[in-house]
Amino acid sequence: MSIFKPLVIGDLKAERPVIQGGMGVGISLSSLAGAVAKAGGIGIISTAQIGFRDPDFLKAPLEANLRAIKTEFDKARALAPKGILGFNIMVATKNYALYVKEAVKAGADLIISGAGLPVSLPEFVKGTKTRIAPIVSTAKSALVICRMWDRKFGRVPDLVVIEGPLAGGHLGFSREQLAEYGADTENVPDTYDQASYDREIREIMGVVKEYGDKYSQHIPVVVAGGIYDREDVEHAMDLGADGVQVATRFVTTQECDAPMSYKQAYIDARKEDIVITKSPVGMPGRAIRNKFLEYVAEHKAEIRHCYQCLEHCDPKNIPYCITRALSNAAEGDLDHALLFCGSNAYRADRIETVEQVMEALVGA
Repeated sequence: MSIFKPLVIGDLKAERPVIQGGMGVGISLSSLAGAVAKAGGIGIISTAQIGFRDPDFLKAPLEANLRAIKTEFDKARALAPKGILGFNIMVATKNYALYVKEAVKAGADLIISGAGLPVSLPEFVKGTKTRIAPIVSTAKSALVICRMWDRKFGRVPDLVVIEGPLAGGHLGFSREQLAEYGADTENVPDTYDQASYDREIREIMGVVKEYGDKYSQHIPVVVAGGIYDREDVEHAMDLGADGVQVATRFVTTQECDAPMSYKQAYIDARKEDIVITKSPVGMPGRAIRNKFLEYVAEHKAEIRHCYQCLEHCDPKNIPYCITRALSNAAEGDLDHALLFCGSNAYRADRIETVEQVMEALVGA
């Protein structure tokens, strides 16, 4: 039986305080999000090139993506009629506002937004029931968001996600910051300075509480990055978190939308295979070392088509097209794929069900 309290976000109540992290392209879609929501957690669909399988994606990616937002949400809702479902939408996305508005129109309970500071997010959900949450990694970024939303919109976040240096995919840290935490090596988590980042988490919580008090409301905080087992959940809760966000552990589930070859790459990965790489987004990213990463470390990959995915992207100067690399991963072409993962991906040794993962994290 779970000893953890439900995660309450305004009028939303998740019996199990677990948010499944958004993973694009095509890794957390309706199947995974619906299963997590059905299991009492919060299921999150990534909008990152969500329409990559649409026949019109090559010639009209924006339109394909916007259509897919509703399609995937409706499929997830059918799996979890009473569950909590939302979207992860990157601030770096080109036409960010359109994605947010389409997610709201689809019926999103929650929108989580990172890969940049979502300073204008409240504007796009005004007058709706959709709850909004920024992803922050430092007290400074938390302060910027809370201060700006307070001054400009007269409100505070409904939830704050604190994503640490052990997360997968794009990270909200510079290479120098990762090195300071001991999170920039193949030896993570052996060299990771957990105590130092715990202090940062407490500072962020202090900022959030200050603004919550100003509005006489409790702003729940969830901790993300490197959460893999019950011990990690208990540690986050001991710090004062209301819940956790978990992504990597859900990849090797039957319900995850990734192909089996992608899941097998996690199972086959060794600790030393998990590395920090430079992404065209302009942020460091954590991924599994493979033929693709070895190639782009020495060469510039040919870019045959621009998918108009990022607000600030110059195809002439980026090492590779991130849409192509991530969609190759989702389609099983692993030799030409970017395989994002968290620091604990190497711990995966079998395929589980979402329910088994939830039980392992927080109990039945």
